[in-house]
Amino acid sequence: MDTVYVILIGIAALVVGAIAGIAIGIQIRKAKAEKEIGSAEEEAKRIVANAKAEGESQKKAIIVEGREEILKAKQESERENKERRAEVIKLENRTIAKEEALEKKAENYERKEEALAKKVKETEQIAEQIQKIKEQEEKKLEEISGYTAEQAKAEIVATIEEDAKREAAGKLKQIEEELKDQSDEKARDIITTAIQRLASDQVSETTISVVAIPSDEMKGRIIGREGRNIHKIETLTGCDLIIDDTPEAITLSCFDPIRREIARKSLEKLITDGRIHPSRIEETVEKARKEVEAELKMAGEQAALDAKVNGLNPEIIKLLGRLKYRTSYGQNVLVHSVEVAHLAGMMASELGLNPTLARRAGLLHDIGKALTQEVEGSHVQLGVEIAKKFKENKDVIHAIEAHHGDVEPKTVVAVLVASADAISAARPGARREDLDSYIKRLEKLEEISSSYAGVEKSYAIQAGREVRIMVKPEDVNDQQMVVIARDIAKRIEEELEYPGQIKVNVIRESRSVEYAK
Repeated sequence: MDTVYVILIGIAALVVGAIAGIAIGIQIRKAKAEKEIGSAEEEAKRIVANAKAEGESQKKAIIVEGREEILKAKQESERENKERRAEVIKLENRTIAKEEALEKKAENYERKEEALAKKVKETEQIAEQIQKIKEQEEKKLEEISGYTAEQAKAEIVATIEEDAKREAAGKLKQIEEELKDQSDEKARDIITTAIQRLASDQVSETTISVVAIPSDEMKGRIIGREGRNIHKIETLTGCDLIIDDTPEAITLSCFDPIRREIARKSLEKLITDGRIHPSRIEETVEKARKEVEAELKMAGEQAALDAKVNGLNPEIIKLLGRLKYRTSYGQNVLVHSVEVAHLAGMMASELGLNPTLARRAGLLHDIGKALTQEVEGSHVQLGVEIAKKFKENKDVIHAIEAHHGDVEPKTVVAVLVASADAISAARPGARREDLDSYIKRLEKLEEISSSYAGVEKSYAIQAGREVRIMVKPEDVNDQQMVVIARDIAKRIEEELEYPGQIKVNVIRESRSVEYAK
């Protein structure tokens, strides 16, 4: 027990000692902390004091620096103000000088205006005096001459016009003679060479075709029961069948040559086959139509080959083929087109131009005639539309447009095509003309020629290719003859349609007759 008590007392003593040690340690730490806090406060106070001292010194430095900057700015401002004041004073002085100069100029202008107004007034007075003197002189002149001023002016103007016309006619005649001397021989050679190199067919086309039959018995079979066969043929082909007393022949009549050709082929096939009834007629006509279309294409290709023209649109080839069955005054249009192509190409070669382009324009110049029986409009308009549709060369389009003078030719190719067209149409045997039209053309020629003042008589000769005009020598002088010939030729071009060209020949003859007694 005692040992236990001793141990407990020892433990208690240790506990008390440990507590006392802890308390002493705490006190020591507290004293040390208080000592450190005191030294820290002193350090802080020292830092604050140093900072305040340094701030004061920096503040003073900044204030000094600011004052220096303000002083500099003030000095700079004062310097600039002085410069500006000096500039303003200079401008004011310059402005004052300009104002003084302007005032002087204004004074000078006022003096000049006064002097000018004075001169104007004096001039007006002088003009009035001159006008009065002029009127007095005119009155005196009118009294002396017996003419009024207007009459005198009119007579002077008429005299001047007459002199000008006379001089112009003389000059024109001189120029024409010089040009003819230079160009007639060359043009004659070119055209003669082109014509000599070309040989073409004569007129032979008509509006009817004749189909031979083996016997007159065939006529009844073609007519059919109650005329059903002949009506069927006429309905499908658009042609009239003329069955009369002509032995072993049937006549086909139609203004459309393509329809007439289809009808001719159909009728020949039916006659050869012998089976003639409505259904067979339909088959035969359709077959003949396809054959004709194939022939048209071949004809167009052959024409392009003959004319040496390549690269044509297939549709244009077909339209060219249609010209095989189209005539103008009896002249086959396809043959005429190939002929014009050759002529234009030959003349282009002689002139050193592009013959390929000239041949192409010549071949296509009448392409519009392929559609004139189906579409409204002139063949020139239709031809231009076709060429534009298939994007032909602009020179070719212009040549088509200008070959009948609808527009003024602007290219040499257009002139060549128009010339070749006239040559082809005017050559002997190319075209035919009915008697009434021929007589009317001759009468119109003489009527136009006789309508001019000073013309005594006029005669249309050489089948209307020349008009010979006799003028009164006392009314028309040599210079006026040139003017009359040119005016008549221009009017003929405007009012008449004719193949080739017409020569206007004005003749002035003076005679002096005396009798010896």
